[in-house]
Amino acid sequence: MTVDQDGRPAGTMAKLAAHEGDGVLHRAFSVFLFDRDGRVLLQRRAEDKHHFRGRWSNTCCSHPLPGETVTQAASRRLAEELGIAADAEEIGTFTYRAADPDSGLVEVEFDHVLVGHHEGAIAPDPAEVGAVRWVHLDELRRTIDSDPDSFTPWLSLALDVVEAHR
Repeated sequence: MTVDQDGRPAGTMAKLAAHEGDGVLHRAFSVFLFDRDGRVLLQRRAEDKHHFRGRWSNTCCSHPLPGETVTQAASRRLAEELGIAADAEEIGTFTYRAADPDSGLVEVEFDHVLVGHHEGAIAPDPAEVGAVRWVHLDELRRTIDSDPDSFTPWLSLALDVVEAHR
């Protein structure tokens, strides 16, 4: 769903079309799931993803379908990508633009940040997820700062929202 600068719906378009050329501002979400030890679950995006493939990112990120709330979309994608049944609550938003030098695609997103908890099994879909790992936030921040190209460009921005909320 395309949106205006305030996140109000402005229309719909095909997912890839929103990421081509200069990109079109659209709704997205970034989920961070934590375990009881306060570690966040990261995923490395599969090598077959359209953009930012092979980079580490937050637990799950995607776009809501028409008529779907952000929290419904987050639950759907957690199940599809990671085999996880978990609820997450929205804690904030941010807007960003990032061009992927490998694919030529562009992210222009009004991103909703959600947090939740998970303790059970994880069953990643290999078409979506190359690997997973649990890390503490301070370790994640240090690693992003020392090797930013190993991570998706939105991760640090979404992490700012998570850290401000904690």
